[in-house]
Amino acid sequence: MNDFNTSIARGRTMDASVDAGLRTFMLGVYTKLTLGIGLAGVLAFIAGTVPVVTNLIFGTPLYYVVAFGPIAIIFGSMFFMKNPSPLGSAIMYWTLVTLIGLGLGVYFLMAQTGLNMSTAGGISQALNYGTIAKAFFITSSAFAALSLWGYTTKRDLSAIGSFAIMAIWALVAVSLIYMLLPAIGIMEPSSNMEWMISGGFALLSAVLVAWQTQELKEGYYQFAGNERGMAVMTNWGALNFFIMFVNMFRFVLMLLASRE
Repeated sequence: MNDFNTSIARGRTMDASVDAGLRTFMLGVYTKLTLGIGLAGVLAFIAGTVPVVTNLIFGTPLYYVVAFGPIAIIFGSMFFMKNPSPLGSAIMYWTLVTLIGLGLGVYFLMAQTGLNMSTAGGISQALNYGTIAKAFFITSSAFAALSLWGYTTKRDLSAIGSFAIMAIWALVAVSLIYMLLPAIGIMEPSSNMEWMISGGFALLSAVLVAWQTQELKEGYYQFAGNERGMAVMTNWGALNFFIMFVNMFRFVLMLLASRE
């Protein structure tokens, strides 16, 4: 425990910019994240613009695998990946990237066909490729700024991060209830509720980007020299970043598309 506390203290107080090992580790996380975002983008484009793939993803029961598979995998990992291996965590990462990427194909389908779509709560959305590119640029810029702040700040973000994690799970519960109640006729879908849920996920994800960056920096000092631990931490870091990026991107795109 003393060694762990020493590692955490070191991660918060030393000048990380001069640590080549830390830079290499963080570069590995960001590289895997970038590759994941790139793969998701390619799969989204194919799913939204290639008719055969579009029909397969959005016109068959495979849609339910794409739509609900990521949630099932994330929940399942809590019970079946107590001590994840580098291979297991890597498979999980690339599987989620693939499923989420295919699901994002709906945005390219809208841009390709000019379809205007409305959410269950009545939020009308119309977008084109320019809107998608603008949302990606805004999200990437915000993500980079938040991660840089989390990397360089001397402030302990653990309390903020713990609150954000609890809040995001509470929001997951709220969103599930919101989807269930209108389905059984207890309440009507609400655009205001959808904005609050989407905005909440985006805001909490933004907070978690900075916190996760600091956690990865501190974790490096804890697991330095443990190749297995470092490999798993790289995969988990990239996975968490990827999910946060997608949450932020979806909200920004929803905001821009609703104004088209």
